[in-house]
Amino acid sequence: MVDPVDVQCSLSCSLVHLFHVLRECYSTAVCPSTSPLPPLPSKRPAEVSFEANKRLKECHLDFYSSAGEAIDQQEAVKKSQVPHLRKMRRRPTRLSIPEPCTTSGFVDDEEEKHASEKEWGVEGCGFWLACRRGHRPVMEDGHGIIPNIDGDPKQAFFGVFDGHGGRAAVDFVSEKLGKNILSSLAGRDKQEIQPEVAIKAGYLITDKDFISQGVKSGACASTVVLKDGELHVANVGDCRVVLSRRGIANALTSDHHAGREDERVRIESSGGYITCRNGVWRVQDSLAVTRSIGDASMKEWVISEPETKTIRLTPDCEFLVMASDGLWEKVTDQEAVDAVRKHSDSMKHSCKELVELACRRGNRDDITVMVVDLQHFAQ
Repeated sequence: MVDPVDVQCSLSCSLVHLFHVLRECYSTAVCPSTSPLPPLPSKRPAEVSFEANKRLKECHLDFYSSAGEAIDQQEAVKKSQVPHLRKMRRRPTRLSIPEPCTTSGFVDDEEEKHASEKEWGVEGCGFWLACRRGHRPVMEDGHGIIPNIDGDPKQAFFGVFDGHGGRAAVDFVSEKLGKNILSSLAGRDKQEIQPEVAIKAGYLITDKDFISQGVKSGACASTVVLKDGELHVANVGDCRVVLSRRGIANALTSDHHAGREDERVRIESSGGYITCRNGVWRVQDSLAVTRSIGDASMKEWVISEPETKTIRLTPDCEFLVMASDGLWEKVTDQEAVDAVRKHSDSMKHSCKELVELACRRGNRDDITVMVVDLQHFAQ
């Protein structure tokens, strides 16, 4: 039998032991360490860190603010340029062939209008013209036409010009040369001067007047005057005039290139020299032509006096092909005549065909082609 006293003693011991265990757990939870806490510093680190971080943030804000303004400015510049760039990309190359027209004088206004265009043409009584700009930004070829001289439809002036060093010389020649030639021809009747002499005087006067302007530019020229049943041809440089006589090509002009023996002798006799560079003969290692209007710095050797020729118009004289060297460097004289005869019912089309033929063969220079129907001017 279990003694009640023993049970009470055991129960009391268990309660005492449980009390000690609970007290020890409570003490450990409230006071984990009995070592004293370290003293606080005189200046708290938290405050120092806060001030440093504040200054750092202000510097960062200033930096990003400046950078943001710079980026905004760049974006504004880009946005301002975008419309212009888009406009340039959208801008097409202009191709314009004017409607047929009858020219009453020099067409320098037409040339100025079309100087930056790629292709155009002119048609009048007895002549047709086609032009195409080459790789340069501005066309440096030109032409001059004066029909109905003294009210006579059988008399006319035609000219094809090829400028270099800009449009200054070719614009001046287009406006002045024909007028100066006709003025000299009108005066020679009173003084009994030969037509060739009067035409040369027109060239020399034009050259003198242009050089007096002090402009550094030059132009080659080939001109034709149809008057009193005669054909008067003159040229300086490499613009050429070709006559079709019963389908046979006859060059009425001779190109003034530095490779010509007689021109070389003339230049060397004047104290100049001829050199060959990249297969091209040049005067003073510069110009490839030995005669031109303008080119003031070369005038001692590159003269403006033209070579002339006069022929009587006959029934077998069919037409003239007048053109700048952009055509003649790719197309022969006979090929040009054959192309015009092939399209005899449409000489306007034949001019365009000659321009396209030269381009198909690799021409990148300016081209001006004029066809003159000599039967229209026969007496």
